[in-house]
Amino acid sequence: MSRHLGLSRLSDIDLRLLRIYRTVVEAGGFAAAEVELNISRAAISMAMGDLETRLGLRLCQRGRAGFSVTDAGQQVYEAILQLFTSIEGFRTRVNALHDQLKGDLNIGIAGTLVTLPHMKITNALRQLKLQASDIGINISMMPPNEIEKAVLDGRLHVGAIPRLRKIAELEYMPLYEEKSNLYCSHHHPLFDIAEQQDVIPLVPNYAAVAPAYAQTAATKTQYQKLKTSSTANDREGVAFLIMTGCFIGYLPTHYAAQWIQQGKMKPLCESHFHYTTDYAVIHKKNAPMNYLVDAWFKELIKT
Repeated sequence: MSRHLGLSRLSDIDLRLLRIYRTVVEAGGFAAAEVELNISRAAISMAMGDLETRLGLRLCQRGRAGFSVTDAGQQVYEAILQLFTSIEGFRTRVNALHDQLKGDLNIGIAGTLVTLPHMKITNALRQLKLQASDIGINISMMPPNEIEKAVLDGRLHVGAIPRLRKIAELEYMPLYEEKSNLYCSHHHPLFDIAEQQDVIPLVPNYAAVAPAYAQTAATKTQYQKLKTSSTANDREGVAFLIMTGCFIGYLPTHYAAQWIQQGKMKPLCESHFHYTTDYAVIHKKNAPMNYLVDAWFKELIKT
């Protein structure tokens, strides 16, 4: 007879199994979860079998046809998100009873903001750590839409993302205005053209790389001027293709600066080919009071 899991019998082992299952679902299968969890696929399979036995439910299908979540598995996943949000809320309320800040701060960051000259996020984290040396800081580099979802379901406390849309359930705090220029590498034919105005009519003739992630309408207009033949799902991928000398593409000025200083890249007519992106810090509206998050926001405002 299978042993069904109940809240009155929820143990540390059960919580571990639930965390593994959450990761498997979010990764889209056992193979991808292997990397995230840093355990073998056999160990993941054993954990899933144990969890299904404890719950008395079939959570997912796996085999030659691929990985898929059952209806019951989807409901269990949603319940897991609620459970861990409640646990985090409990920790926050208990931490508030102490005189010092404790716990973990979970942050999602989109893009390569670490190369910005005004390191607001870094400086605020430094000040927070100086106030409370025992806190944990967990940073996840993720696409903007995944950060939004993670903040909404409680996996992340805050996120730093480009302002591409506005979600009613989220609060937005302005963070940065990021400028991007069009670049080519020193291997590209346009690199040696001295007069930048002469570049303008030539740009549409050369292959360009465009981002495979969401952009604002104004940014999309800039890419319509290019002959896009390839894509990349992050800025590093864009930089890789630009550095081949076979593509031109847009990069944030702070990110491209390292190659410009080395003489390996240059902007193409900055006055004509450029755009800006607004970044914001997001957190969930009406989220339970979290003194650690509040302290970090106060430091962020000071920077």
